[in-house]
Parts: sequence; C-alpha cells; structure tokens
Amino acid sequence: MKTIKTYSILVITLFTLFVTGCKKDDDTPLPTNQNTPPVNGEELITSAILSFVDTAGVQPSVQYAFRDPDGDGGNAPTQHDTIRLAANTYYSATIQLLNESESPAEDITLEVQQEDDEHLFCYSPSNTNVAITRTDSDGTYEVGITTFWSTGVIASGETTVTLKHQPGVKDGTCAPGDTDIEVTFVTEIQ
Repeated sequence: MKTIKTYSILVITLFTLFVTGCKKDDDTPLPTNQNTPPVNGEELITSAILSFVDTAGVQPSVQYAFRDPDGDGGNAPTQHDTIRLAANTYYSATIQLLNESESPAEDITLEVQQEDDEHLFCYSPSNTNVAITRTDSDGTYEVGITTFWSTGVIASGETTVTLKHQPGVKDGTCAPGDTDIEVTFVTEIQ
C-alpha cells in the first residue's frame, strides 16, 4: 500500500513538472505604464541646412549645408559649408534636418516640430560677432527651428549648432537630454 501511494505521488509530481515545463512561452508584450512616454527611436540625420533671409531685403538670401550621407562615423561628410553673412545685418534663419539616406529624403524637422516640447536647438557662436535668438516656442520654452541672427563687424570664428532631445527634462537650457546632432560651422562675417 505504501508503495502504491509513493508511486502515485511520484507520477503526479512528474506529470505536473512535465505539463508546466512544456508550457508555451507567452510572447504578449507586457502592458506599459500609462505615465511612461513611449521610447522614441533615434532618427538618422544626414543633413543640416541653414537658410538666411536679410530682414531689410538688401542682401541676397543664402543657404549653407552640412551633409554626411552615411550619418555619424563612417565616411567623411560630402558637404560642410562655411557660413558667410554680411556685417551689420539682421537675418531671419531657418534650420532644416534631413535623412537623405532614404528616397525621397525624410524631413526630420517635421518630427522636431511635432515633438517641440522634447527638442531644443542650441546655437553657440564663437569669435563671430553674431547674436542668435530663437524665435519659435513650444508654448513654454524656445525651440530654435527659426532664429534671428544679428551680425556685427567683420570677424571669423565658428558657430556650433546642436539639437538636444529632452523628453521630460526640457527646461529651456541646453544642459539636459541627449544630442541628436551637433555641427560646427566656420562662420565669417564679411
């Protein structure tokens, strides 16, 4: 009798282990926390194009670009213009970001506009005699897709343009967040 009980317990235990060990894995994704923003995959940005319009209408409109078709790393950029602006002039400027590795090119600027509360363009001129002011806003903080450039006397230096991705941490400064793209342009005020 004792042997039958032991045998029965052993069979039930082995059967239970077999059934639970062969259970199909559940590939259903776990529910996300409604307070957690969805992860935004990083976009490939191959080109940054700055367009300038003289607010007085005296100087010609100009456009300067940085193009790196394979993105950061890999091959060297194929275009890296020098920004040349007239001295003592006021310009309205616009930046456009593209992914030109796709055909047709994807305009990343549209995504930045749609997620303007998560993005900030930072402009850092050095030795250029230019003051740059962001002119667009997400309703709370500036964004920097459109800017106003006020040039001074003749000078030559650099302007670094950085796009910061700041979901949940945007505070109007360039400190928080990740860098989506950063380009330094030689800048000549002529």
